[in-house]
Amino acid sequence: MPIVTIKMVEGRTEEQKRALVEEVTQAVSKTVDAPVENVSIIIEEMSKNHFAKGGVRYSDN
Repeated sequence: MPIVTIKMVEGRTEEQKRALVEEVTQAVSKTVDAPVENVSIIIEEMSKNHFAKGGVRYSDN
């Protein structure tokens, strides 16, 4: 039973998250030969002030 956690900055639409879940599920299912119904995905969203890259918070851009 594969479990995938996706961490990303908030702001994506429900449609984008739905498409992401569908695509990742298919990729995991194909790659590890697991039935799609056994693939679980957790999306963890964080606010832009809780993520930084290169020493700069996303909220500061």
